[in-house]
Amino acid sequence: MRTAKAAQPGTGAALAQEFAAQAGNPDFMLSLARGLRVIESFEGHHEGRSIVEISQSTGLSRAAIRRILLTLELLGYVERSRQVYRLKTQVLRLGFSFLSSSSVVEAARPVLERISEQLHESSSMSMLDGEQIVYVARAAASRIMAAGLSVGSRLPAYCTSMGRVLLAALPDERLDAYLRDLKPRAYTPKTITRIPQLKKAILQVRKDGYAIVDEELEAGLRSIAVAVSTRNSQVLAAINVGTHVSRVDRGTLIRRCLPVLQEGARTLRNLLF
Repeated sequence: MRTAKAAQPGTGAALAQEFAAQAGNPDFMLSLARGLRVIESFEGHHEGRSIVEISQSTGLSRAAIRRILLTLELLGYVERSRQVYRLKTQVLRLGFSFLSSSSVVEAARPVLERISEQLHESSSMSMLDGEQIVYVARAAASRIMAAGLSVGSRLPAYCTSMGRVLLAALPDERLDAYLRDLKPRAYTPKTITRIPQLKKAILQVRKDGYAIVDEELEAGLRSIAVAVSTRNSQVLAAINVGTHVSRVDRGTLIRRCLPVLQEGARTLRNLLF
């Protein structure tokens, strides 16, 4: 469990702490860990990154990064233009390996499509990864929403409906640790950023069995989510329906969308071990 003084995730100091913690493990491959961190450092940098920039964000030496990038370039995962490196589509194979091997993701695709067709709204599935949710499956309606989301997209858990469902499923000690380290930002004037209010909202999700987030991530975006669990009640993921506030009010979300989502979650529960 991280303490309040732990370095922020993704920083060079945090990575150094993580690597140091594994120093006594004879099976830990430091070179592989460094290579994965270099790949992860490209997230959100569509214009590419230089060795200096990667070094600053990972804490790794420039010499080590140069060797890693050369290896990735030879393997077809990155390309270089002068001093700027960019990921190539080859790297998508890493993500597709997970998507194609995950039983819950495979089972979710037709379920999300049925939900989307029935409600004429986009439906998605996500999983919790640290302080973020990661979209692992999605059925998009014909309407175009401002939030251009796709499989692999990451969003903060605290201000999304699927994130709150997944946070509500955490044991109390893990939820408290998450909230203790969280530094929330206001994406809109409606974003809940005070920790006591946020905890209250998450605990309410536990009682209700669903979460509604109303314009906290993006103005005009309203969504409702429920948990996806196995037959032994282990929560694996969350599914949601995203709407625009001008089309669907909160009451309609509960009356019309919630039962469809709950039926989808039950279908997935019966398919999972």
